[in-house]
Amino acid sequence: MSKQQVGVIGGGQLAWMMALEARHLNLDIVVQTPNSSDPAARITESVLAPIADVAGTAILAKHCDVVTFENEFVDLPGLSTLAKQGICFQPQLAALAPLLDKSTQRQFLAAQGLPNPSYVMLEDEVAADEIAQLTVPIGFPLVMKTCRLGYDGQGTFVVSSLAELQATWQRIEHQPVLLEAFIPFAKELAVMVARTASGETALYPVVETQQVQQVCRRVIAPADIPDETQQEIDAIAKTLVTNLDYVGILGIEFFLAPNNTVLVNEVAPRTHNSGHYSLDACRTSQFAQQLLAVTGQPLGDTTMLCDRALMVNLLGYEHAHHDYAAKREALSAVPNAHVHWYGKGASRPGRKLGHVTVCLNADESWEAIAQTLESIWYPPGKS
Repeated sequence: MSKQQVGVIGGGQLAWMMALEARHLNLDIVVQTPNSSDPAARITESVLAPIADVAGTAILAKHCDVVTFENEFVDLPGLSTLAKQGICFQPQLAALAPLLDKSTQRQFLAAQGLPNPSYVMLEDEVAADEIAQLTVPIGFPLVMKTCRLGYDGQGTFVVSSLAELQATWQRIEHQPVLLEAFIPFAKELAVMVARTASGETALYPVVETQQVQQVCRRVIAPADIPDETQQEIDAIAKTLVTNLDYVGILGIEFFLAPNNTVLVNEVAPRTHNSGHYSLDACRTSQFAQQLLAVTGQPLGDTTMLCDRALMVNLLGYEHAHHDYAAKREALSAVPNAHVHWYGKGASRPGRKLGHVTVCLNADESWEAIAQTLESIWYPPGKS
């Protein structure tokens, strides 16, 4: 039986982990990525082209039965011309269309009756003296988000006054931005949900995510939340993928606001950092699940293999070229720790270089283990 060929637009760590899982599923992966040194390109076939290069995607598709995505930085109109020629994208481009821009994402969520923070759009044609009136429904502080291409906190600004808002907007050259109410959340939560073309869905446990300087530092699975909150999030996730007719895996981030009020923060139409723990702590990882969904196979079991799991991101804290071998060895020596190193050539502050997952018993403190891992990774004063 010949192997199915899956094309992946993007060659970073998400595609790298997908390629590792493909080996266990009798699938072959080909990635489209700009550099032969990118994580996935080092272990699988690749088409060396920028992510948004439609000609590169056309070459990629010649090798593949289906094309899927590692990130959202694509040329959707250009890809639509390829879809009209019969190239199979999963998720379909129509399912991606409302999610790639933060403004259309908010509008889609609202149209489906899903819970959003209050928001308004600030566009270039808005005069400076009109901005104050525009912000009245949401007040200060507020969160400004560029509509496209933001990730890991990039393009997101918390602003506390009208003067700061105007200065920040000027600094980013009047890009269209989303202005959202600042949510005084009790916790940040996330869930991964997968769906097949036949409508089968699979949900992972709701997790708690903890950010440092707007970049995810830790994930705790499952989150310590009421059953009602878990059920509400599961219902939102199922509604979203069903109404999008989405095929593949999708991550949804939430705010848990006062009185256990759930609000959607952002939607990521791909594998997601909040699901990395599933590689070691679930029967089927998010990366395997993505491949099963887009190739039309039954979805895997999402049951956790341990009572709890902790995932800690290994974030860059300096500008350097370093493999941090001694630190990785020390991390691996922590009981039940699984170290995943992405093999990126350069470190810079905030860059995701790897992650560690630790499987825990119910009575073990994830806080103490997180402190141990972070004390190994970060030099004093850098955490």
